[in-house]
Amino acid sequence: MHMRADVPVGAFLSSGIDSTAIVALAREFNPSILTFTVGFDVDGYSEIGVAQDSARHLGVTTIPTVIGPQDMMDALPKIVWHLDDPVADPSLVPLYFVAKKAAEQVTVVLSGEGSDEFFGGYTIYREPLSLNALQRLPDPMQRGLRAVSRALPRGVKGKSFLERGTTRIEDRYYGNARMFAEAEKRELMRRNDGSVRYTDVTAPIYAECADLDDVTKMQYVDLHTWLRGDILVKADRISMAHSLEVRVPFLDREVFEVASTLPVELKLPPRSNATKYALRRALDGVVPPPIVNRRKLGFPTPTRVWLRGEMYEWARDLLATSGAGDLLDLAYARNLLEEHRRGEADHSRKVWTVLVFCVWYGVFVDGSIDPGIERNQSALLAKPAVGSMVV
Repeated sequence: MHMRADVPVGAFLSSGIDSTAIVALAREFNPSILTFTVGFDVDGYSEIGVAQDSARHLGVTTIPTVIGPQDMMDALPKIVWHLDDPVADPSLVPLYFVAKKAAEQVTVVLSGEGSDEFFGGYTIYREPLSLNALQRLPDPMQRGLRAVSRALPRGVKGKSFLERGTTRIEDRYYGNARMFAEAEKRELMRRNDGSVRYTDVTAPIYAECADLDDVTKMQYVDLHTWLRGDILVKADRISMAHSLEVRVPFLDREVFEVASTLPVELKLPPRSNATKYALRRALDGVVPPPIVNRRKLGFPTPTRVWLRGEMYEWARDLLATSGAGDLLDLAYARNLLEEHRRGEADHSRKVWTVLVFCVWYGVFVDGSIDPGIERNQSALLAKPAVGSMVV
């Protein structure tokens, strides 16, 4: 069904099993299908080499796109404009560029979204398995250990393990999108009175899956937050910025019905570090052998590296001049940036989150940042309509 079109159909291809599987199956319908891959000009942050190997193995063509730090800085206002919302997912940048390249050749692309949430593809899903011993202790003993863990100084070995192991999944897992702890939010947000918490979003979702095991609860939360509110939104809006339609075969109802019957041990085998175990076994012989057990990378972006180097001055100046200082304590954010630059901590995701908000504020609130959208393009596109993605 996803290959049906009156226009050219291509596919995104990364180094992972999801996109590779889609390409392997799609070539049965179109042996000359074009694929598109993206990477950065930083060692360890490019999937192009592996994707090219997979393309050769499958007998298809892949067209690479390489991104540098200036590309990232220049494109961010335009990306934010197309999104409408201050979504601080760094993978938006490679997605923007690979979609732009794909739109030069095809009108529809296939993509691998949904597989991780359905089949257990995130390493964090293994956490409940590692905490089983503590979770089985009597409640009084758990409360005692939790009190001990909270009394331990930050950084002491075992503190985090005890805290997590004696805390319900509903009170410790808020999905993939959490960046700041509550104490950090109080420092960063000038108008944060603490009345809005992560659990306000997740509590109703957990209530719907109260009878499920902890791993499946985590998947359920991600399906209703991360997948729906980030992954699919960014794929839809960023692709439509280039008049490109994204189709996501893993989100077919039939795929979900199969995935939902899998027990935890077939998603995350207890004596292994593997993820998506059942899917990997099912695709053995379909995708190239090196891909079957390759660990997930997930559109890696070198913001950690570039915020210490090529993007440091841009970030520093933006945090010093942004009008978003009315809402955020940008001095606090600048301190995070400086600690990151000195190598004292990896604050890259936190700093990036604030930077995206500052760009969004400049584009939509005070008009201090020009997104570079031509007037005729703005009139034609208006804002991308959510729901244009075929799932």
